[in-house]
Amino acid sequence: MHRLLLALAAALALSGCGMYDRIFGRSSGPKPAALVAIANPAPVKLLWSASVGRADRYIFMPAVIGDSVYAAARDGTVTRLDAASGQSRWRVSVERRLSGGVGADERTVVVGTDEGEVIALDASSGALRWRSRVSSEVFSRPAIGGGAVLVRSTDNKVFAFNDEDGRRRWVYQRTPSSLIMRAPSGLVARGDTLFAGFPGGKLVALAISSGAVRWEATISLPKGSTELERVSDVVGEPVLQSREVCAASYQGRVACFEAESGRQTWARDLSSLTGVSLDARYAFASDDHGAVHELDRTSGRSVWKQDQLTLRQLSLPLPVGNAVAVGDFEGQVHFLSRESGAFVSRYATSGGAVRAAPAALPGGGVLIQTQNGGLFALAL
Repeated sequence: MHRLLLALAAALALSGCGMYDRIFGRSSGPKPAALVAIANPAPVKLLWSASVGRADRYIFMPAVIGDSVYAAARDGTVTRLDAASGQSRWRVSVERRLSGGVGADERTVVVGTDEGEVIALDASSGALRWRSRVSSEVFSRPAIGGGAVLVRSTDNKVFAFNDEDGRRRWVYQRTPSSLIMRAPSGLVARGDTLFAGFPGGKLVALAISSGAVRWEATISLPKGSTELERVSDVVGEPVLQSREVCAASYQGRVACFEAESGRQTWARDLSSLTGVSLDARYAFASDDHGAVHELDRTSGRSVWKQDQLTLRQLSLPLPVGNAVAVGDFEGQVHFLSRESGAFVSRYATSGGAVRAAPAALPGGGVLIQTQNGGLFALAL
């Protein structure tokens, strides 16, 4: 029953009131905001596009490493492309049904399955390096750092494997939650520290060398009288900028902490399904109603709020030059002014919903992967 509730809660949260209406046969309810024409939109240049395979009900985020893009699909296809041209460098099938995006560095490409298999490939050729296993579905993309491949499973465990041979180093485990969001809650590594978010609004820093806890911080505390009301999972990937690490939670807050000590620098009430992104001055988040927020990096103070995309099931917003790019459930990519939040331009991918977080490209472009398997490199 808990698994059924988990899937239903996630479907409702990710799809808004419209999904609730379809499940229970209702035809009324709030509708996604209609798009308003943009006066004198800035031209959006399509640098290149490619097809990398469908995501189905999963969320596959691409990885941009140096001059290469790595992408994966539900059918087991993993692809390496040139970041400047989109030309395929290699394309392989791991002969497994994949369930999460790509983790990569200059040597290794890692993907996971819904049966808990972890598959590492050689970044230069796509050849199989090793296979290993975790205890449950891999829904978030792995991280690589400190000579280790780090994998989050949906039962609240983090596994560390040797990058060279896939041998397990350690496992970090938290008490499983009866209800969790089926939204990727990823990992980010820096040096010998791994940052991971968990249900209950917790952000944890682990030593990659040993799995020991360096610190634990609270982004938000569960509230409410029912299990659904008390879901307060950290969503998206924690994000590092300078000496700070920031993260966001569903039915909770966006918060930033000193990466070394875990001391909170600021927090702001905001419920997100996709996490937070940063640049040198601001933090950016989409809330669960479809508004995009820009917050001051030093205090969490609101700078602007763009609320004309209500219920359009927004992706993580990503700062790109003087704009902020965010995708929606129709495959539209909206470009907002970084200074004011006003609409600058819009691009229709015609490639299905944009659920994966956009990725920054070398030279200032943005990479969008859609649920239908389209990969679009855009520049404003």
